[in-house]
Amino acid sequence: MTVSKNIEEVKDKIKNALKKSNKTLNDITIIAVSKNVDINKIIEAYNCGLRNFGENRVQELLEKYEKINKDDMIWHMIGHLQRNKVKYIYDKVKLIQSVDSVRLAKRIDKYCRNNDVSMDILLEVNVAEDDSKFGFKVQELEDSIKRISQFKTLNIKGFMTVAPYYDNPNDARPIFKELKENFDKYSNMGYENVSMEYLSMGMSNDYHIAVEEGANIVRIGTDIFGERQY
Repeated sequence: MTVSKNIEEVKDKIKNALKKSNKTLNDITIIAVSKNVDINKIIEAYNCGLRNFGENRVQELLEKYEKINKDDMIWHMIGHLQRNKVKYIYDKVKLIQSVDSVRLAKRIDKYCRNNDVSMDILLEVNVAEDDSKFGFKVQELEDSIKRISQFKTLNIKGFMTVAPYYDNPNDARPIFKELKENFDKYSNMGYENVSMEYLSMGMSNDYHIAVEEGANIVRIGTDIFGERQY
């Protein structure tokens, strides 16, 4: 299957997942996860109309940022971000989706203040409390939002989660449902620097379930680019 055919299949699957809602495909942001993906395949996805690309590792993001010089390409940091790597990407990504601690938020704020810029972020939530994943526990969210909202350069735009891998994607549904409930809850809190716009849930295995449960950002690698070579 070509990248273009894969993208069409992804779009069809999303449209199908939206049938019971009043949303359309235009309401969903597809992020092509380009980890370990050849530059030519990324350009192919770009030529098919995708503009949002997500990277898990800072070094790989920097390499691709330099090699693919497209003004309208939007980069997202979606993997665990070490505090000492913030300085390399704060001016290159539109959205850091993986803010998983107050300490990381504080470091991002420091670089943004020093360079007179702002940054949109999502708080990564470890809904399943999976030891192999990063993120805030659900019960930590209120205190963490209050603290991070004090950093004036940061705009909390919503939540992101990585569900555990299940053979049956439906098993991830309670996780997505719980995060959507919290997304709705904090949308109405009225904190400064908090506007809950983005709910980033779902990857190749389970994005159709995530969309059914209210995701408006999905992060898709394998279903767009095929199996990666590690």
